Amino acid sequence: MTEQQPHTKGQPSLGEAALFGLCPRCGAKTLFDGVIRFAPRCRACGLDYSSFNVGDGPAAFLTLLIGGLVTGLALWLQLSFSPPFWVHIVLWVPLTAVAVVFGLRASKAMLLHAEFSRNAREAGGDDLRGE
Repeated sequence: MTEQQPHTKGQPSLGEAALFGLCPRCGAKTLFDGVIRFAPRCRACGLDYSSFNVGDGPAAFLTLLIGGLVTGLALWLQLSFSPPFWVHIVLWVPLTAVAVVFGLRASKAMLLHAEFSRNAREAGGDDLRGE
C-alpha cells in the first residue's frame, strides 16, 4: 500500500515558485520574461512554458478580490476619518496597481506550478513535462 512519490528533488515548493518566479522543474528564476509575462521556456532546463494553459482565471479572481478589499478599505477610511478626495487617489490607486501586478504574478506562477506538478494537460494532449 505504498504510493510512489514523484521525483521532487531540486523542485521548488508551490509557495517558493509563486513568490520568486521559479521554474517548476529545476527551480531556476526563469519563469518570467517581464513583470507578468511568462518567458517562452526555461533558460536553465528548457521546460516549455507555452505548453501550459494558465488562462485568465487569475486576473478575474484578483479583480474581484482586490477590488472588494480596496472598496471596503476606502469606505472605512471615508466613514472613519473623512479625508479629502485626493487622499483616496494618492492612497488607493498605487496600492491597487501594486496589488494587482504582484498578485497576478504570484497567482500565474502558482497555477503553472500546479499544472506541472500534477502533470495536467488538455485532453488528447502530450505530456506537459516534456520528458
